[in-house]
Amino acid sequence: MARLSLALLALASTALAAVGRTRHCGSTPSADKIAVKEAHFKSLLSDDGARTAFANKVPSTNSSVIQTHVHVIRAGDSLSNGNVPDMQVEAQIDVLNKDYARTGYSFKLANINYVTNAKWWNMVAPESDIQAAMKKKLRVGDASVLNVYLVSFGNPDAFGLLGYATFPSDAASALSDDGVVILYSSLPGGTSVPYDEGRTLTHEVGHWVGLYHTFQGGCSDGDMVKDTPAQDTPTSGCKKADTCPKKAGVDAIHNYMDYSDDSCMTEFSKGQITRMQQQLKTYRGISPKKTTKSKQL
Repeated sequence: MARLSLALLALASTALAAVGRTRHCGSTPSADKIAVKEAHFKSLLSDDGARTAFANKVPSTNSSVIQTHVHVIRAGDSLSNGNVPDMQVEAQIDVLNKDYARTGYSFKLANINYVTNAKWWNMVAPESDIQAAMKKKLRVGDASVLNVYLVSFGNPDAFGLLGYATFPSDAASALSDDGVVILYSSLPGGTSVPYDEGRTLTHEVGHWVGLYHTFQGGCSDGDMVKDTPAQDTPTSGCKKADTCPKKAGVDAIHNYMDYSDDSCMTEFSKGQITRMQQQLKTYRGISPKKTTKSKQL
């Protein structure tokens, strides 16, 4: 019934123009910022004293279930103005749980918060005063709670964006900014073909749990994970490629942290799962299910 309802929703939305865009993510920290983040992360993993001192800034939930609040920002009552129905949000959480099933974590939809604010819906962009005001007003919970904001990215500074997210290491110093912002029409049954199967949120939550893009740093180990092959440029579509022919392996076009079409994305690597487990425990106080064993990066 849910699939049928979503199909009918998509059919009813044919008057809305599909967004013709290449996947573009706003979560692109500079090499210098990454170096600072990674130095701090390594110090916490290796120094018991530093880890103990930092633990006072981290929630102590120790749960593998991530409470998720979805803020539906809209300009009006129609779907074209961002009024996404509950069933579409619920379908998105289902996709998220499917994609993270092997990681040791699950997501529980705690609340859907509908907010009518045309300025927020249209003008939110990364690091803007408008998005800061929106998050300050709406964000709930501590660093272990996922807040998702649905907007239209009508701001010229955000043109082409499908989403962006904060990283775990930022939460202690900037909790009010913590969370994920995505294009409302990227949810399952949305109009942003070929990014209409819910994988935008999967990708952006990947950043929220501590992962970088597979092509971060080009043909180096820029994503800090050893088992993702070196990749020089993001994938467009689902075409096999080897953009770093002098390095082992081919581009991980099916990885959730690439830029492939939604239908092409199917996996996290074992190293990525280990990294997210370490990042979530260290910075968000979230532990994987005890049946999931961490391995070395």
